[in-house]
Amino acid sequence: MAQRGRIAESTAVRPKPRPAVRKTLTVAGLWLVVGGFLAVAAAHNGFFDLKVYYGAMHYWIDRGGDIYDYLTPGTQYGFTYPPFAAALMSPMVLIGWNAAIVVSVAMNVLAMLAILTWLLKPVFQRQGWSFWYAMGIAGALAAAFEPIRETVNFGQVNILLLFLVVGDLLVLVRNGNRLGGIGIGLATAIKLTPGVFILYLLITKRWRAAAVSAATATAATWAAATFAPDASRVFWTDAMWNTDRVGSPTFVSNQALTGLVGRLFNPDPMKPLWALLVLITLAVWYWRSRRAIKARDEVAGLALTGLVGCMVSPITWIHHLVWVLPSIVVLFDYATDRSLDPRRKRNLAIAFGFSFALLCSRTPWAFHAKFDGLGLIGSNAYILLMIGLLFGLPIREPAAAGAAQRPSEDPGRSSGPAVEDVPDLVEIDRKVTAAFDAKDVDGTVRSVAGPGGRPSRPLVEA
Repeated sequence: MAQRGRIAESTAVRPKPRPAVRKTLTVAGLWLVVGGFLAVAAAHNGFFDLKVYYGAMHYWIDRGGDIYDYLTPGTQYGFTYPPFAAALMSPMVLIGWNAAIVVSVAMNVLAMLAILTWLLKPVFQRQGWSFWYAMGIAGALAAAFEPIRETVNFGQVNILLLFLVVGDLLVLVRNGNRLGGIGIGLATAIKLTPGVFILYLLITKRWRAAAVSAATATAATWAAATFAPDASRVFWTDAMWNTDRVGSPTFVSNQALTGLVGRLFNPDPMKPLWALLVLITLAVWYWRSRRAIKARDEVAGLALTGLVGCMVSPITWIHHLVWVLPSIVVLFDYATDRSLDPRRKRNLAIAFGFSFALLCSRTPWAFHAKFDGLGLIGSNAYILLMIGLLFGLPIREPAAAGAAQRPSEDPGRSSGPAVEDVPDLVEIDRKVTAAFDAKDVDGTVRSVAGPGGRPSRPLVEA
């Protein structure tokens, strides 16, 4: 009896972990894997850019120097942002270096959580995924994304600028808020590159939002000129045009079109070719962005504009490529869309996996001194990916956004019958099935049978 009891105990089925426990273990396991990856692969940049900001603020405010004369000791790098950005960073002089690191990391993490929520929450809802579980996985993957981890490690402001723009477009502008455009205007006053989103608002005919953006950027710049007139004069007349302050365009971290052309024709940068490529890029962006907004696909429009801003900028370091994140989200959305044709869904899943993996891989750094042969592809891997995304990023058709449920904009034209003209197919199916199931005179039941004698499926799913 004792032995039988031991056998029964040993063969008893152990209860499976509850779903919440399973999800928690999955998220924790993924974060451990990502942490190991970062420990091995991530560059440790020592908050270099934050050191530039911190030193420049002390040189400017505490010592009374010209902020654009400051160079970080032992380097050629100095402060390159407009005076409005300097005014916002000036409180750094009130805190110590370690506190500045904590504030920088905290702001970047909180801003990234908000960005991921705005971009991914609709995807989670369509899929029926638990928000905290999906965000736990998304946060881990975002930590592995090279531009994001580089921004945090450098102490850069790119994530904060992306936060202003994404929140503006997906919350204020999309909902018709009177303040729509203010985030883009502030981002443009802090760093000129987000100004491409003002052009985006113009070409998509959001006139009020474009006006708010331009007015905000102008007001912020004027306020900075009032606060720091000498610094403003130096920036707009000299520092802004001195490209040597930011480094060589042929450096492998520059993944803009200037870097591609510079590495192709090093040391001759072939500026006419660069200008031609910029014009072609802007033309493709104009065409695809107009199509995205016509389809009411604001995320695709945001993604395309983020791509083009990186591509046409004179310098786009790898940590600036946080603007590619919306494109990765668009690919992920399609890769998980159950309504798509299986073949197309598979292809888009491959595109998502390849793009994300490439932008985690530090591939260009492996070719930092080799710009020919395979190095020509490797050193330009990220800009080549952006070119492919600019042409190939999917855009949802209006019908996919629920256009089929809206009345036709032109009552005189219709692509199909109105709802009231469609017969009740379910009711017809029931009547046909009932007719086939009617009893014969001998009392047996006639039914439509499939293979093996089973009743076949109804003509129409109820």
